[in-house]
Amino acid sequence: MLHKSLAAALVLAASAVAPAAAAPAPEPYRLLITVSGSGSADGTHELTCRPAGGDHADPAGACDAIAAAEQPFVAADAKALCTYMYGGPATATIEGTWAGEPVRATFSRENGCEIARWDALVPALPAVGA
Repeated sequence: MLHKSLAAALVLAASAVAPAAAAPAPEPYRLLITVSGSGSADGTHELTCRPAGGDHADPAGACDAIAAAEQPFVAADAKALCTYMYGGPATATIEGTWAGEPVRATFSRENGCEIARWDALVPALPAVGA
């Protein structure tokens, strides 16, 4: 009888010191897209890819646009020659994880380079302008 209670006590003690379960890994393709100044498309939307989902208006199209872009989260080169074209007050932030890597990128339409960068991600970012 003593052996059974000793065994039960050891099992109980072992379970009390068992390591806590690891926090779940972030989804490898999960982004929060926040847009302002664009008009009716303003707000924050979740986008998941592989498979496409979230509350984004066009998750499949958004995932395809981001995947097709050469470097979707890299800012325009500060030394690049950009036209002094103003595309409006729209701004956006994309943050989360893409291919398992953390991303945080900001977008605007303040010059030709930024407009091209924004337009390359439509429909992940809303189509604005003419």
